[in-house]
Amino acid sequence: MIRQLSIFAENKKGAMNRITQILADAGINMNTLITNDSAEFGIIRMLVSDTEQAAQELQAAGYMCHADYVAAVEIGDECGSLNDLLTVINDGNINLDYLYVTYNTLSRLPVAILRATDLMEVEGFLQARGYKTLEQID
Repeated sequence: MIRQLSIFAENKKGAMNRITQILADAGINMNTLITNDSAEFGIIRMLVSDTEQAAQELQAAGYMCHADYVAAVEIGDECGSLNDLLTVINDGNINLDYLYVTYNTLSRLPVAILRATDLMEVEGFLQARGYKTLEQID
C-alpha cells in the first residue's frame, strides 16, 4: 500500500497553480495527480514524495487535506492488461471505490491505483494471482 493525499479545493481559476506552487516551494515532487471536480469544489488526489509534509504545507495554506492508503498494482503495458486485472477483481467479488492508472518510471510499467474497503485483503488476493503490488511509485 502507498499513501495518497486528497486535497479539497475550490473549483476556480488558478487553484491548481496555487497548490502546485506550495508543493514546489516545499521541494515536494508530485509523482501522480488526478482531479475530480464538481461545480464548486474538486478533489485532487496525488502521490507525492513526502505525503506528511505535503499535507502540512497545504493545511498551513488553508487547504483541507486527507491522507489515506491505496493499493498500487503493476500491470502490463499491452492491450487488455487493465481489463485482465479488473476481471480478476470482479471474479474475486471485490468492489472498488475508485481506480486510476499512473506510470512507474523505474519499471516503465503502468500502475493501477485502487481504493477499496479492505486494501490488505485486496493486495493479498492480487498477489496470490501473480500481481505485483508496490510500496511506492517512482
